[in-house]
Amino acid sequence: METKKYAHIDIRVPAHHNSLLEKTLALINNDIEIKTLWRVININAIDRLGMTDHGAVHFQIVANIALRLARILDKHKVVMSVTQNYDLSTDYAELVILLASLFHDLGMSISREGHEEFSLILANSILHRILDFLPVEERTIITSETLHAIIAHRSGGVPYTIEAGIVRVADALDMSQGRSRIPYQAGKMDIHSVSAAAIDNVEILEGSDKPVQINIRMNNNAGIFQVDELLRRKLLGSGIEKFVTVSAYLVEGEEKRLIKEFQTL
Repeated sequence: METKKYAHIDIRVPAHHNSLLEKTLALINNDIEIKTLWRVININAIDRLGMTDHGAVHFQIVANIALRLARILDKHKVVMSVTQNYDLSTDYAELVILLASLFHDLGMSISREGHEEFSLILANSILHRILDFLPVEERTIITSETLHAIIAHRSGGVPYTIEAGIVRVADALDMSQGRSRIPYQAGKMDIHSVSAAAIDNVEILEGSDKPVQINIRMNNNAGIFQVDELLRRKLLGSGIEKFVTVSAYLVEGEEKRLIKEFQTL
């Protein structure tokens, strides 16, 4: 049977010698069911609802952002939850983060409304299949932690783990050049579309006062709507907000002006 569309699209992340990531990602990249689900998600999101993409490109971006956040936090001695609670290494924490980043919107293949809950149903069976190479105890823990990170990314979600908080924030940070996670109708000129177009790029660095420094560069003040309505809401209550400083800059030609900054104690 000829494979089409998403079959040729592979997710790539810097593995940093994490063999669990490498093995799992190879299995995912060779899984036609997963790639077909990603295709169906985008048919619903883009073609039927007029939203930004929620497929492979989004998952690639979220996975890379999430792993960058995790590695900065780990460098600054922030202990991941699977290490604190189950005595599993940071390699397992990164595996949870990767899986939740790639599967958090699977439910969009069924419905936008309630897609987080639908994602749990679809991801559960896929996770047990993909993680079959792990011992039962480890597979059960990683599956449970991944499913929690998926449901915690919803609006009003409360992450219980550092890993879930990382994925929640990473999802919101896919906002560069009109890629906002706030739904808006394609072609409609409103605060959602105008503010989304105002975000030029997002930079994630090691900070000076806090471990993580997030810099957001905008070409229009309307971008503040994205910072407040999307990122701030996802960051506060994530469990990682105390490690993060967010700075928003208005860039006009060669000049860059700080117009908003926030951090929590």
